[in-house]
Amino acid sequence: MKIDKNGDDLAKLESQVVQEERALNFFDKYLSIWVAVCIVLGTGTGYLFPGAASILSGIEVANVSLPVAVVLLIMMFPIMLKISLKEVIGVSRNSKPLLLTLIVNWAVKPFTMALIAWLFMRIFYSNFIPDDLQSEYIAGMILLGLAPCTAMVFVWTYLARANIHYALVQVSVNDLIILVLFAPLGKFLLGVTTDFPVPLATIFFSVLFYVAIPLTAAGLTRFLVIKKKGIEWFELNLVKRLDWVTPVGLLITLVLIFIFQGNKIINHPLHILLIAIPLILQTYLIFYIGYLGTKALKIPFSEAAPSTFIGASNFFELSVAVALILFGMNSGATLATVVGVLVEVPVMLSLVKIMIKNKNKFAFKRL
Repeated sequence: MKIDKNGDDLAKLESQVVQEERALNFFDKYLSIWVAVCIVLGTGTGYLFPGAASILSGIEVANVSLPVAVVLLIMMFPIMLKISLKEVIGVSRNSKPLLLTLIVNWAVKPFTMALIAWLFMRIFYSNFIPDDLQSEYIAGMILLGLAPCTAMVFVWTYLARANIHYALVQVSVNDLIILVLFAPLGKFLLGVTTDFPVPLATIFFSVLFYVAIPLTAAGLTRFLVIKKKGIEWFELNLVKRLDWVTPVGLLITLVLIFIFQGNKIINHPLHILLIAIPLILQTYLIFYIGYLGTKALKIPFSEAAPSTFIGASNFFELSVAVALILFGMNSGATLATVVGVLVEVPVMLSLVKIMIKNKNKFAFKRL
């Protein structure tokens, strides 16, 4: 396909890519299984070879594990490559879905997650989970609630046969807003629900390191490559060839994390299930808030689908990274963020099916 000089055929190009990727590839389809394998592998390694955890814990700077930090930073780069500032600037042409997404993601989702986490841990689970772990699990779940989805929302939008181009715009805007709101909201909600003293600067520099740096590097790379090779080469060669980096990096990170989580999981295996229940409840709640909102605003299906998915799903890579910096690799907070990864795929696949089944209810004309 020929791309014009102004790059206006980006939407057509993305539509072509969508046709080629209507279904999850083998890796993504069984992501929950790969996560479970990493949990078993990491837990077994940490439990059977405690010396491995000691060696890894020694490779750190300012309480940050360098191996994990490097993997996470590399993992973010392919996600950020997809962000087009040109499309963000032009969002005013169709702003209703984006406005709804921003309200759900930043005025609703963080607060419902904090409330649900607090209710389950402090009230429903008070007799099953020690007080210190309750606070750590709450913190981890709040970090998940503070990070709306990025990379995986493209997969859910592919499967729903919706507008991947608009999903790109929503992801781009939300990643920029994360730079501003993640730190102050995180400090406030963690302070209200737990006893942890959370320095604002620590959260801010975590977001700066894991979002701003790869975003800047990716933006510069995107500009230079498109200028030299064109948008078609950039999308079909560079972006597609780097897609494997993010999920593989995530799995490597999980193995490293669970090497430190071995004793906690062996001693508290039920905690994985107990953490998963409120996370699943939160996911369905946010999905249906978005679902009802898109219907009330008469947003067509192609934009309604990504609008519901981006809030329901999570930017778990960032959540894991911040949990590691704030609480450490062997903390309950880090474990809670990883459980979010474990339940993500099966729950989101069910939401994709719900949207497809109700597609005719979103047969509105685009304004």
